[in-house]
Amino acid sequence: MEPVEILKHGTKKMGIEISQYQIEQFIKYKDILLEWNQRMNLTAITEEREIIIMHFLDSISCLQTGYLSMRSTGESIRLIDVGTGAGFPGIPLKIMLPGIKLTLMDSLKKRIGFLKEAGKELGLDGVEFIHGRAEDFGKNKDYREKYNCVVSRAVAALNILVEYCLPFVKVGGYFICQKGPKLIEEMEEAKKAIKILGGKIVEQVKIDIPFSDREHYILITEKIKQTPIKYPRKAGKLSKNPIK
Repeated sequence: MEPVEILKHGTKKMGIEISQYQIEQFIKYKDILLEWNQRMNLTAITEEREIIIMHFLDSISCLQTGYLSMRSTGESIRLIDVGTGAGFPGIPLKIMLPGIKLTLMDSLKKRIGFLKEAGKELGLDGVEFIHGRAEDFGKNKDYREKYNCVVSRAVAALNILVEYCLPFVKVGGYFICQKGPKLIEEMEEAKKAIKILGGKIVEQVKIDIPFSDREHYILITEKIKQTPIKYPRKAGKLSKNPIK
């Protein structure tokens, strides 16, 4: 099955509508990713079919939770993808929901260079690119508790990841975390950290990715109170001594 057909059938199986223009954007994104991947390490997945399934459909699956729908007030969702890497899940979500205001954050300058070029070639408006660490920007008043949604995919263990991400979420907003089969185990270890950081787990969704037998979950954490000012802690301390 060709990449275009995988996209069409995959999104249909997920109950998500996709336009011809969006399909064309994804195919262009795939081509840009593979071209840049010859010069720098962006992804270990290099088969076109697998890129569509494991990167694009996997990222799009966040839409199945319903927490990224546009607000009835007409206000655009402000979303940040922490540790975005090659742009997942942020860019696929922006393609599917062009009205969101997206921030892509990554600690590697070369990847930010790729993301800027990809965003330009894909014609994406309303995207901010940040080269930096979540530990630093999570304390910056221009970013701290300014987002309706924070997304992150395969960045760190959950008890560490929540300290990276929850400081960005405004009260009443959500942290949407994509995880594999270790989620249940990691949730137990992260319960105290989530509570301390002002979060509350509201839903755990098992996701079936079309054309894949991968075990995949999305954890939804609501921000119910402000994060104490001492968090996030400095780089190193956070990962070496996670909240327990």
